[in-house]
Amino acid sequence: MAARPRQGATGGPGRRPARFGWVLALLLAALAGCGDLPQPYRGRPGGLADRLAVPLAVRLAVPPPGEALLPESSAAALAEAVTGALQAQELPAVATATPLPLDWLVEVTAERQGQAVRPRFRLLDADRRPQASTEAQPVPVRDWAEGRPEVFARVAAEAAPALTRLLLQVEAARKQTDPGSLAAGPPRLRLAGVRGAPGDGNAALAGRMRDFLGNQGFVVQEAADGAQYALEGEVAVVPGTPGNQRVEIQWIVSRRDGHELGRVVQVNEVPQGRLARLWGDVAYVVAEEAADGVRTVVANAQAAPPPAAE
Repeated sequence: MAARPRQGATGGPGRRPARFGWVLALLLAALAGCGDLPQPYRGRPGGLADRLAVPLAVRLAVPPPGEALLPESSAAALAEAVTGALQAQELPAVATATPLPLDWLVEVTAERQGQAVRPRFRLLDADRRPQASTEAQPVPVRDWAEGRPEVFARVAAEAAPALTRLLLQVEAARKQTDPGSLAAGPPRLRLAGVRGAPGDGNAALAGRMRDFLGNQGFVVQEAADGAQYALEGEVAVVPGTPGNQRVEIQWIVSRRDGHELGRVVQVNEVPQGRLARLWGDVAYVVAEEAADGVRTVVANAQAAPPPAAE
């Protein structure tokens, strides 16, 4: 797709950015489901129906704990156990080492207390600010160190109801102080940054995207609080045809519940070393085209009918 150059791309009157033949494609996620994220409460609210008057607008990510006095394999097993217990409480939770930009975290730690270990749990919002905490009953050091599944299951089952209550309390308090609906007004998007680009590409692409997304009607912010959508940029530069490099850029759009809405993919070849230092007009053209794609992804998500009850 040929870029549409505009005047004044780099500040000079009448100056136009160079043309770069970026191939742009949209990869839209199916909105009928939420990938591999369980949805146990869809169509049957169950025991939390009276408390979930306003559905939770967040997804909980449970990364393998690094400060829980456990080896790596046991830490992953504990994260899975906590995730399963939260899902049993009808909360949208997922065990992952790579949380999405709008995910809340369940941070698990453990402290040695004599011949026992005390597991602790903290809720962190998407900006990684602590919101609430709880703890489980002490576990004998040997049982904890051996990573017994039944021990992790018991600890997780004990912590999950407390975490559920705390999360609902936090959500209720936040809504009381923010009476405006997230659905009202222009969509708010967290630009979570760009990674992988050589030279000043990460900063240049993020800055240009912020400008063009604003032109598309988004309220762009760095913080996660209040954002309905998130956008991440990933850049890969690999060998191309002789004397050239192949540049592959993906813009990943997700929403607060952790569902990936789609990707804007851009591909082009540039002369070897062209982007080793300054991206300049390349960042302008890339962002201009990609912002159109991001708008399409979000518009399709907003226009999609609600998923059918299972």
